[in-house]
Amino acid sequence: MKIALFVTCLNDTMFPGTGQASVRLLRRLGHEVDFPTAQTCCGQMHFNTGYRRQTVPMVRGFAEAFAGYEAVVTPSASCAAMIRDWHPKIAAEEGDGGLSRRVAEVVPKVYELSEFLVDVLGVTDVGAYFPYRVTYHPTCHSLRMLHVGDRPLRLLREVRGIDLVELPEATECCGFGGTFALKNSEVSAAMCADKVTNVRSTGAEALCSADNSCLMHIGGALTRTRSGVRTVHLAEILAATEDDRA
Repeated sequence: MKIALFVTCLNDTMFPGTGQASVRLLRRLGHEVDFPTAQTCCGQMHFNTGYRRQTVPMVRGFAEAFAGYEAVVTPSASCAAMIRDWHPKIAAEEGDGGLSRRVAEVVPKVYELSEFLVDVLGVTDVGAYFPYRVTYHPTCHSLRMLHVGDRPLRLLREVRGIDLVELPEATECCGFGGTFALKNSEVSAAMCADKVTNVRSTGAEALCSADNSCLMHIGGALTRTRSGVRTVHLAEILAATEDDRA
């Protein structure tokens, strides 16, 4: 299958290892992976901040950059939700029939990584090896907009060597919420503190999630409290093999 990787602007600028891990994983599973260089931001930050009109060129650019692929895979539930839920609505509001058609062609092919692996490829055992104690944080967008359910956990349970432990109050928000963390910093910090307390209670060596935005937020607090818990994206665990430790 010819797959396009939508790496997202956050991963591209701050967590390039996640994009690289996604490519390694998908190629290991036998698929061709391209990185369309014309891709930019999905527009979520602008849209959520109220710059609706300024989001239109990003919607247009996304549809053009990813046209013609069998699937578009992204290691971000947050950005996948923005594209699938809002790009068609933004295109319709613009009143541009051509844009709406291009968006309608691309959007059904957009998948968050765990969705693509489980629902499209039909695999849960991807040949990964990660011998650490891990707990998983399901992000708000993955739960409430994409409804990925237990797909990430089904993938993690098949990882050899992993000690996967349940996170107490896992479905509670970490407090990041993009610009929410900036505009409501005290509330955000309190929510993050509760999340960190629950993470530390598991005795996990690593906290896993499907969104680096949330991992960045929680990881900062884990570092400041000298917890010894590192953060790792789902793609990086699934891409890891025994050969990496040789």
